[in-house]
Amino acid sequence: MLRCNVADLLRSAPGTSERHDVAVTALRIADGVELADPVSGEIRLTHTGRSILVQGTVQTALAEQCSRCLRPAKAIVRADFEDEALPSVDLQSGSPLASAEEPDVLRVDDHHELDLEPVVRDAISLAEPIAPLCRPDCPGLCETCGVDLAENQGHEHPDDAIDPRLAALVGIRDQLN
Repeated sequence: MLRCNVADLLRSAPGTSERHDVAVTALRIADGVELADPVSGEIRLTHTGRSILVQGTVQTALAEQCSRCLRPAKAIVRADFEDEALPSVDLQSGSPLASAEEPDVLRVDDHHELDLEPVVRDAISLAEPIAPLCRPDCPGLCETCGVDLAENQGHEHPDDAIDPRLAALVGIRDQLN
């Protein structure tokens, strides 16, 4: 449910609210961002007298790539959002309402339908992790040779390539260990 008819809600007294469950299996988020799990959650619509207040929480998982080891990763995303939707036509007369003063606001269409897909899409996109990980303790790749450190835990490189100006620090390191 990402589209709902709000005609009855607009006719009701201010303060009246409706609750809707969200269950979406396919949703285009952005280029290069794919869902790994369906989107689920809850949306609450409240008539304010002037508009409809949209509040919701959705959760899903995104198919990502680990930022440390570059393996496929599943990023769990939970997004809370709140927006205001203004009607585009008067409910009683059917005449269009002025929209020039607030051109970028979410609108209820001419058939009193509210499309929440852009709101949910934006909320999930904003909640996408900047640096997803395949697991919290992912060691990543060796910065010298690129070997996956999760598969080669004892991987080391000899100290041959130490800059001579830093050689004194190697002695201090060895004393501390």
